[in-house]
Amino acid sequence: MTFQIIAEWLAAALLLVGAFFSLVGVIGLVRLPDFFMRLHAPTKASTLGVGGVLLASMILAAAEGRMGFAELLITLFVFVTAPVSANLMAQAALHLRVGGRAPTPPDAVPERRQG
Repeated sequence: MTFQIIAEWLAAALLLVGAFFSLVGVIGLVRLPDFFMRLHAPTKASTLGVGGVLLASMILAAAEGRMGFAELLITLFVFVTAPVSANLMAQAALHLRVGGRAPTPPDAVPERRQG
């Protein structure tokens, strides 16, 4: 087998893995009951889904003889910004006292800390 065929099969497998994780993230976003649980599903699962798709793209770019530098930058951008944006949305929801099913610890928001 040539490198081109191996790269295509590996890319196909990564696309399937990426599609699976994206599907899990979407199902979690639709089915979970409150904001904090809905926030968790797409930030974890969809980040892995996008990562799988971009890794497949990088492998196919390498098989064609180019670096795949754009795909690498997109991957780094997604893996850095998704957790940061989720953290900021969770902090804003805590600050606005958005209700959730789990009890909120008293020291979760700086404005509510005692002392």
